[in-house]
Amino acid sequence: MDDALESTFATCERELAAGRTPDLRALGFWRAVARVKRDQGLVYRYADRIARIDRETFRRRMRLRTGADVGAVLLWLGAAIGLLILGAAAAQGHPLRELGVLIGMGALLGATHDLAHLLAGAVTGIRFTDWFMDLPRKPQPGLKTDYASYLRARPRQRAWMHASGAIVSKIVPFAVVPYALAIGCDAWAVWVLVAVGVVSTIIDVLFSVRASDWKRFRREMRLATPSRASRTRP
Repeated sequence: MDDALESTFATCERELAAGRTPDLRALGFWRAVARVKRDQGLVYRYADRIARIDRETFRRRMRLRTGADVGAVLLWLGAAIGLLILGAAAAQGHPLRELGVLIGMGALLGATHDLAHLLAGAVTGIRFTDWFMDLPRKPQPGLKTDYASYLRARPRQRAWMHASGAIVSKIVPFAVVPYALAIGCDAWAVWVLVAVGVVSTIIDVLFSVRASDWKRFRREMRLATPSRASRTRP
């Protein structure tokens, strides 16, 4: 038994039991989780306990949330609406055609980011507990991972689950460009699509590597590299 880990997790649990919302970072919870990730024996021992602390803290802090299953339905519905708007745009004249393409692309962009996480999670065994919006700090919706399943996945699987949403978000605007050209959209609408894709990519390069999906991708890939090396030792 690791006394430092036990002490950290017990402190968090006492805060929750007292009805308070613990500051997990200040209490050293995430440093402890980082240690657990590096040792499969610790993952086996602590994954469920970590998940309970993480989930209860999240639900006390996040007011605007619903179940991940409901979130998945909303995301698929959002993607379907985006496709329907894109399809309907072809029958419209200027400027409704261009507006329809841009609105449809926006709906797809908003829905497919988290859908990519869901699908990658389904492949890797990572589950999700909640769909949420962290207003007003982060207006975009998100998915809360079930941390037990997250820890039990391999680091490389966790990394690509994080990257999946960012990758799809970069593809969507460019994927709509050929359709916009095929239905005769004005050049300005096509350039808006290209600009959305380019700006999104630039933001990822400049900022997301230090926060958000790509930061998490790099973090998990750093854990994956020594794991691979250890498997090749004689």
